Amino acid sequence: MISSCRTVAVSALSSRHGRCLSRLPPQPSTRMSYFSTTSISDGSKNWIVYLSGEIHSDWREVIAKGVADKNLPVTLTSPNTSHEDSDDCGAIILGMQEERPNWDMIGAKMNAIRTKTLLNEADVVVVRFGEKYRQWNAAFDAGYAAALGKPIITLHPPALSHMLKEVNASANTVCEDPEQVVDTLAYVIRGELPKTPRDGDTFVPIADRLGKGNPNP
Repeated sequence: MISSCRTVAVSALSSRHGRCLSRLPPQPSTRMSYFSTTSISDGSKNWIVYLSGEIHSDWREVIAKGVADKNLPVTLTSPNTSHEDSDDCGAIILGMQEERPNWDMIGAKMNAIRTKTLLNEADVVVVRFGEKYRQWNAAFDAGYAAALGKPIITLHPPALSHMLKEVNASANTVCEDPEQVVDTLAYVIRGELPKTPRDGDTFVPIADRLGKGNPNP
């Protein structure tokens, strides 16, 4: 046991790990980042993030703006987000079909060229589920990404959590809004955390709330 906090370095560690509690009053933990930015600043690693899912809101634009604002080394990719073009691409290029199943089939197979290629190239796959429509394709993309072993971030309102429990169980992170996706990318790439915790002033670091992680001496 450390009997006294003799140096600034030890003092900082004591607040982080809960030591010298008999001499110091409880205080918020001091966080120090150990992420290296060397590999990022020289551009050696560019992250490819595939944005799958609903096309009826601006969530992709919000993520794109957040990535740009934080100057993250990220390239965003996605399926064709034009519903009409996605439906009709096969018939426009290959010719009209008499039956709806054939029309859908040639379009779906053509769209799959893009989808499979970009999913295979992605470092991270973000899958968005909206409230208004049932996104069967998004669920398929999540399963495909999981089979490839890709890290998955799901994004949806809390009200959908029960319906998506199996999908979320395969995800690495479950987000409620696009800003959380951006913050997650900033953390995993650079170790950057938001200045304000999600729970605001009620947030308490785990070391202060539950004690140091390893109870053994």
